[in-house]
Amino acid sequence: MPELYRDSAPERAELDAQPGVTLLEFGAPWCGHCQAAQELIQQALADAGAVRHLQIEDGPGRRLGRSYRVKLWPTLIFLKHGQEAARLTRPASVDAIRDALRLCLPA
Repeated sequence: MPELYRDSAPERAELDAQPGVTLLEFGAPWCGHCQAAQELIQQALADAGAVRHLQIEDGPGRRLGRSYRVKLWPTLIFLKHGQEAARLTRPASVDAIRDALRLCLPA
């Protein structure tokens, strides 16, 4: 299994200016809900095309998660050209993730 939440947290301004589609995944490597969601996320991303996926470790003192008001893990935030287009907390199915991605991807 690949290492979870390996990406360093970018600055919020960088994400706000990011073109295209970005999936921010907030969580913690020891979180059972986060570990359980990995297969669902990977299946949904497999056919999604060009989606930038960042796994950001969250917790006390982590400013980026607070700026997005993350409260539970994993929280998936789907950005389209830097703006939040959808959000899922503790996704339960591949279809839920795919539906959120469809809100960001061109038709």
